[in-house]
Amino acid sequence: MDQAKEMARVAFTALEDKKGRDVCIIDISNISVLADYFVIADGTSDSQVSALVDNVSEKMHQAGFQQKQCEGQHGGSWVLMDYGDVIVHVFDRESREFYNLERIWNDGKRIDRLSEL
Repeated sequence: MDQAKEMARVAFTALEDKKGRDVCIIDISNISVLADYFVIADGTSDSQVSALVDNVSEKMHQAGFQQKQCEGQHGGSWVLMDYGDVIVHVFDRESREFYNLERIWNDGKRIDRLSEL
C-alpha cells in the first residue's frame, strides 16, 4: 500500500474514533498536484473539533507521519492539517456547510468507507 493511502486511512480512522461527523476522503490525485487525498470531517462543538485534531495528530505521529503545517487550530471553525500527500480538514458544522469542499472538489472521487480506498 502506498504511503498516501496509509496516511489517509490513519487520519480517517482517527476522525471516526472521536466520532467525527460525515468523515470522508476525496481522492484528488488525478485532478490536482496539491495533494493525493483530502480527509474531511466535522465536529459538533469547538471542543470536539479540538479533540478530532488532537487525535489525528497523535495517530499520524504514532504511525510515523510528520505534519508539515497546521492552520486554524486556535479558531476552532476550520483546522487544516498538511501531511504533504494528505490534507486533513476538520470543520465545525456551519463552516463545513459554508465552504463545502466536497462540492468544490467534486471532480475527485469521494470515499466514504475505508474499504473503498
